[in-house]
Amino acid sequence: MTYTLKVAGLTRELPLCRASDDLDIAAFVMLSDVELTERCAEELLKIAPPDFDIIITAETKGIPLAYEMSKQSGKKYYIGRKSVKLYMTDPIMVEVKSITTDHVQKLYLSQEDIAEIKGKKVLIVDDVISTGDSLAAIEKLVNKAGGEIAAKVAVLAEGAAADRTDITYLEKLPVFPRKK
Repeated sequence: MTYTLKVAGLTRELPLCRASDDLDIAAFVMLSDVELTERCAEELLKIAPPDFDIIITAETKGIPLAYEMSKQSGKKYYIGRKSVKLYMTDPIMVEVKSITTDHVQKLYLSQEDIAEIKGKKVLIVDDVISTGDSLAAIEKLVNKAGGEIAAKVAVLAEGAAADRTDITYLEKLPVFPRKK
């Protein structure tokens, strides 16, 4: 079974995946879909406030989108990393539980990234906002780093996230209750 998604002038067939005993979700993966990434980045930049200074996203699926938005806007982007890398100096950490992972994850920012974020207007970018837990973790990182959140944008708002007033997104993505 699939769900037909229309976003940024493109159509994609998304496979339905079991998220729990009573819920399926449509798997939206931008990784390796260059056309979709470019078009969504272009459309998100049209709806984002023009006065942001930098872009941030969570590792991994938001990276191509943040990169493309950075490329199109000329603004730098940063990544909340899932693990501490050797080159990261004295990182800060927040925890996140995402609907697409089966355990609590940690996101990190290095002191070098914090220095770039401090005092800047930050555009938070994500591919899909569902429970909002990943988004909340990125918000915490930005706040800990001393950045000011300019806006939160996503390609899709899944399920109840579509009712949120604190995010801007391109399209709604329904969830699919499993038949018992």
